[in-house]
Amino acid sequence: MLECVVNVSEGRDARLVSRIAASVTDSPVRSLLDIHSDVDHNRSVFTLVGVDAPRALTQRCVELLDISQHSGVHPRLGVVDVVPFVALDGSSRHDALAARDEFVSWAATELRLPVFLYGPERTLPDIRRSAWTTLPPDHGPNVPHPTAGAVCVGVRPALIAYNVLLASSDLSLAKGIAARIRQPGLRTLAFMAGGAAQVSMNIVDADNVRVSDAYDAVASEASGAGTHVAKAELVGLLTERHLRMNDPDRWAQLDIGPERTVESRLR
Repeated sequence: MLECVVNVSEGRDARLVSRIAASVTDSPVRSLLDIHSDVDHNRSVFTLVGVDAPRALTQRCVELLDISQHSGVHPRLGVVDVVPFVALDGSSRHDALAARDEFVSWAATELRLPVFLYGPERTLPDIRRSAWTTLPPDHGPNVPHPTAGAVCVGVRPALIAYNVLLASSDLSLAKGIAARIRQPGLRTLAFMAGGAAQVSMNIVDADNVRVSDAYDAVASEASGAGTHVAKAELVGLLTERHLRMNDPDRWAQLDIGPERTVESRLR
């Protein structure tokens, strides 16, 4: 089975998010496992399974959303910003890569979307840095779609998206923390969210970097700067294996638990 974690550039209008979700919840096959929306990022993360649901959701977003009207703290290239395919148990990276390439052909041909590839070709941060300057789209038109912008489509292992809010409104402090804890297995950015400074992380090497490691790295830096962690937030889901890597006594503090796993939603 394949997971696809589609990042959509809309997180403020709940009715609009519901209309987008209807593109997959109307199907007789259950494919939507989770929706996580954030008003400050103005972004919703749809955790899907299968190869049909990402197409249906992408098409609905292109119909409903206009990137020129979007504002939010998170970087984005399009209304459907990121479409990563992830091999779950029973599937291989080869399966995920094949699904990615089929989606790319469809999006570029049927929706006329410019597509940037990541995975074997490059990382998602590489695209963020270079798209439309030194890096042209890999497929589709060479100019942004007038309302949908462009889409980044990739293949990757399971990662954990994780936010830690500080008991501080000092964005420069959060940026400094993000820079100091950043490592190859832990990608970090800093934003303002709800009036608080936030360290936003992607744990891309989840087999070696635990959620508690990411949390503790931020907490240690915050303590050294005279503040503390106000709240942690898991974005989307994580696997049971990655959950079990953390002390169960800390699950509540870390905002993780058995009900927040891919496997529990599949069951």
